Amino acid sequence: MSKAYPGTQALDDVDLDVGPGEVVALLGENGAGKSTLAGILAGLTEPSAGEMTWLGERYRPPSPGSALEAGVALIHQEMRLLPELSAAENVVIGRWPTGAHGFVDHRRLLAEAAEVLQSLGFQPDPETLVRHLSVAAQQQVEIAKALAQNAKLLILDEPTAALGQSETEALFSRIRELKERGHSFIYVSHRLAEIRTIADRIVVLRDGRKVAEHESSDVEVDRLVTEMVGRSVDRLFPRMPDPAEDVVLEVEGLTGADDRFRDVTFSVRAGEVVGIAGIVGAGRTELVRAIAGADQATAGSVRVSGRRIRTGSVPEAITNGVVLVPEDRRHHGLVADLTVGDNTMLTNFSKVMRHGRIDRSRVAQLGQRVINSMKIKGRSETRAEALSGGNQQKVVIGKWLELGPRVVLLDEPTRGIDVGARAAIYDVVRGLAEQGLAVVVVSSDLEEVMGLSHRIMVLAQGAQQGIIERSEMTPERIMALATV
Repeated sequence: MSKAYPGTQALDDVDLDVGPGEVVALLGENGAGKSTLAGILAGLTEPSAGEMTWLGERYRPPSPGSALEAGVALIHQEMRLLPELSAAENVVIGRWPTGAHGFVDHRRLLAEAAEVLQSLGFQPDPETLVRHLSVAAQQQVEIAKALAQNAKLLILDEPTAALGQSETEALFSRIRELKERGHSFIYVSHRLAEIRTIADRIVVLRDGRKVAEHESSDVEVDRLVTEMVGRSVDRLFPRMPDPAEDVVLEVEGLTGADDRFRDVTFSVRAGEVVGIAGIVGAGRTELVRAIAGADQATAGSVRVSGRRIRTGSVPEAITNGVVLVPEDRRHHGLVADLTVGDNTMLTNFSKVMRHGRIDRSRVAQLGQRVINSMKIKGRSETRAEALSGGNQQKVVIGKWLELGPRVVLLDEPTRGIDVGARAAIYDVVRGLAEQGLAVVVVSSDLEEVMGLSHRIMVLAQGAQQGIIERSEMTPERIMALATV
């Protein structure tokens, strides 16, 4: 398959085959061609050249509906469910079972949807609204939706990006069960360790071309990294500097609304990176949002350099040097259709105003300064949506660093980012520590949180289970605390 856009060869003569009951991992940096290939297979993208066969017949779907009708489904990283409908309604949407008079037969609808959902180990009530479901449960709904339409090949795009360890293991169990029933998978992920757990074969793309294919998943991670980025990434996690003695951030007895987290106490020193680990739903995101003033805490206190700050006030948190890089950068960290310069301006109006009006030359200078300091591949006038995930994340971090913060809260800083860009983000974290900032990193990736942190605090069901020093960190110890 090949796909050319004006000035860009997104996919160049790529061969791929998938057998029945097989998981083929598709690896590559952002821009390697993975999404283009997945889009062609799923009927989203028209190829420029090449041929496909599916179940022995010529295959070239003109639309996602045609692909799904043929048995090929793409499960997007950003799930596309209707939040105000129930899980069951989302499973059968577009294929409503009707009764004799043409009305929707809700009893039949529930029965059909529940059968598919339960086969995937879905625990909540099928009548639960999607907006009330966890990310893991929503993912099960997406897969059930595809299976209900008899999909035999499922393309999973970063399926564990928002999942913790236990949710990931549960997903892998479902995949293995479906494999035994003859379903096949193309598995797109940046988490190389999990590829070795779930994949049968590995295909590596770089710059739109297939550069390697492995007949088993038993491949050294270092080799896969080199194949993906075209160079050796010797040390994915940089050596962190020793922190100073003075405490910058103090959190004491902090409790959130609806007890999403409760009685949390910890501190962060200058130049220290404290990780927050726990499974999805443990209260990690809610905790850092409260520290950053985005949510109101119902009890406890937050102090920066000894000064107490009000919770529930973002301006007060920012004034006292606390900034948050949110989990969902596209919806909460950036305005995608604005330029790099304009996104940076949004947190730095005082630097671009002149005589009460925005000075566009100052905006351009500010954007370029962030581009240079963060080593972003782009220009000040580049729209944020045109950047790779790694460069988007650098823009979010860079716009806050222009304020000269003392505390930086990073929620899932490398979610959906390829391995080469991850190394660059890790270097940014090291740079923050070297500058003497207090850094808090929330991550569902155990390897990441262990590789970056001086200490790790573990949450489970909103309760603080303990703080582990670097010398005592092991995945087993973290998970033992996270699953109590």
